[in-house]
Amino acid sequence: MAESGRAHEIALYTGNDDNIPNDLLMPFDFGGKQVRIVGGLLGHWAIWTKTAVAQLKLVKASVKSFSDLLALGAQVTDANAAISDAANQFRGFIPGIHEVLRRQRLLAGRWCLDSAQDLSPGQLQEIVRVWRSYPYLQDDAFVTEHLDDWLR
Repeated sequence: MAESGRAHEIALYTGNDDNIPNDLLMPFDFGGKQVRIVGGLLGHWAIWTKTAVAQLKLVKASVKSFSDLLALGAQVTDANAAISDAANQFRGFIPGIHEVLRRQRLLAGRWCLDSAQDLSPGQLQEIVRVWRSYPYLQDDAFVTEHLDDWLR
């Protein structure tokens, strides 16, 4: 939906029983395209409606102060999931870390002690996705600046 160009035409409601206020505060960022959840569970909001509306107003008034931190938390979680291979029970955890270090030229490859251990199917694509989506999470410029000194 974020990539469709029509996100502004769709009202998103959270179905997350455990995090209605957090979902309302957080912008969901997909490679620079942001979408927001605008309402909570209809079942929950069918009761205690007056206070639910007051909560929504409070959240909307607080969006600026909290949304950036909440978005950052989701982005770090997304990047960590790709690098640590959460989708495959962390089988590609070490090769994922090695891939990041290889991209920064801190390792020559992503080899492991177990020569059969490598990235899981689809993991490289996920690493590339988060690499492109969240360049501000990386410290590549810092590493490049100091690489020659460190590798002497």
